[in-house]
Amino acid sequence: MEQDTKELFARYGDMIYRIAMSYRNSVPFAEDMVQEVFVRYLRKRPRFENREHEKAWFIRVAANCCKSTLSSAWFRRVCPLEEAGQMAAPLGSGEECALYELLCTLPAKYRIVLYLRYYEEYQVKEIASILSITPNLVSARLLRAKKLLRQALLNQNQKQEREEFGDETGII
Repeated sequence: MEQDTKELFARYGDMIYRIAMSYRNSVPFAEDMVQEVFVRYLRKRPRFENREHEKAWFIRVAANCCKSTLSSAWFRRVCPLEEAGQMAAPLGSGEECALYELLCTLPAKYRIVLYLRYYEEYQVKEIASILSITPNLVSARLLRAKKLLRQALLNQNQKQEREEFGDETGII
């Protein structure tokens, strides 16, 4: 029993952590959510049909834990400590880190669908099932999220160009 839990933690711990980070870019929050998901697993001890069912269960429980915690009265009244400098581990190259930082600026409802689609490689129907929303809503959120990311990238690039070459409006 303990060995099974260790294997599941090794298999899904990082994924749950990343899902929690997509809801709220906070290391303590993500760590709490990983712990809460495994506490729920240990209490319920669900039987899984296969690996995909197992993975979907952990994703669904992680999303539910994040949503319920963020909407709880306790969480809304608590004033968090400064979390300066605490964010998820960079994904690799500078471009990936910059993209991740932009991703963190999106609302949680957009971050989670992007994460499930492009990092976990779920199809739209599967994401809809996991998040208990319609496939059309998943598609709409993906489109809106990509549009917001595209606009943020354009704004970032324009800002970098102004910093590099100086503000053209101030030069005579």
